[in-house]
Amino acid sequence: MKYKNILITGGAGFIGSSLALSFKEKYPSLKVAALDNLKRRGSELNIPRLKDRGIEFIHGDIRCPEDLNLQKRFDLLIECSAEPSVLAGYGNNPLYVVNTNLTGTINCLELARKNKADVVFLSTSRVYPFRALNHIKYIDAETRFEWTGSQAIPGWSTAGVDVDFTLCGPKSLYGATKLASEIMIQEYADNFGLKFVINRCGVIAGPWQFGKSDQGVFTLWMLAHYFKKELKYIGYGAKGKQVRDLMHVDDLFRLIDLQVNSLPRINGEIFNVGGGRRVSLSLLEATALCQKMTGNRIRIAKEVKGRPGDVAIYITDNRKVNAELNWSPKKMPEEILKDCLAWIRANEKLIKRSLF
Repeated sequence: MKYKNILITGGAGFIGSSLALSFKEKYPSLKVAALDNLKRRGSELNIPRLKDRGIEFIHGDIRCPEDLNLQKRFDLLIECSAEPSVLAGYGNNPLYVVNTNLTGTINCLELARKNKADVVFLSTSRVYPFRALNHIKYIDAETRFEWTGSQAIPGWSTAGVDVDFTLCGPKSLYGATKLASEIMIQEYADNFGLKFVINRCGVIAGPWQFGKSDQGVFTLWMLAHYFKKELKYIGYGAKGKQVRDLMHVDDLFRLIDLQVNSLPRINGEIFNVGGGRRVSLSLLEATALCQKMTGNRIRIAKEVKGRPGDVAIYITDNRKVNAELNWSPKKMPEEILKDCLAWIRANEKLIKRSLF
């Protein structure tokens, strides 16, 4: 590891705190700082975990340049901060998602420029337009929707969506602001010599994620089953057959660890990163696993009308990142959900107090 000081923005959130703790555990001499505005419910619970491991917590908001006038120097920025909801800004004021996901990223890039720091940016599969994704033909199989083969669609195969898939078309304000941030990163690289790698992530799950219906859905599914709270199948006939791949946050750490140790070789690359076909679930399949693991059956309501920007299937094509870095996810869906369940059981009172 050539880096000595890492700053992680969104560092008290699910992904940011998990990465901070994993880096500190693997590289004890590494100085790690986590910056967060603590807006997301549950993020405050990560502060004691960070401090116990010798990770500095900085209470700051990336929307405010004055909060980024840091005295400390760093040589690597891992940009995890985001308003991650796909529904953010729909039907109401879009400024929070725009200011956080775009203006905030530009503020972070300025900080990286001043520090001459390299950047790992966590983007999203939501940069791909939902109408184009829904244009891919699929069948209604027993427990999930399945793509059909022999479709001549650039950037798509039955293995999943690759980085060459079209970016043209509406993609949600969340996806649009993340794609705009990717473009600004590339401009900073060209103008100022910034070194970077971008990861377009699918669904990420694991312990310490306070999942919601619009972000962190599989952890939400386990939380609801454990605490016997009602869920809902929304859209697409309300059958629960929509499919997403998922990735354990530990698999994401393994990838970013490989990337930062290979950055001179992969500088400027954009990767699609997710569980792929092997590590994917429909909501119906997730329900069956959660019932089996918790022993609880809960009411699942049905709402036939869909939500803005939803897609029937999203699966990541990992072949590029596998070829470049010999990385592929290790944890399968059942293991990911088991890890979530173990965390819930070990922290039941804390989680119940924070969420319900």
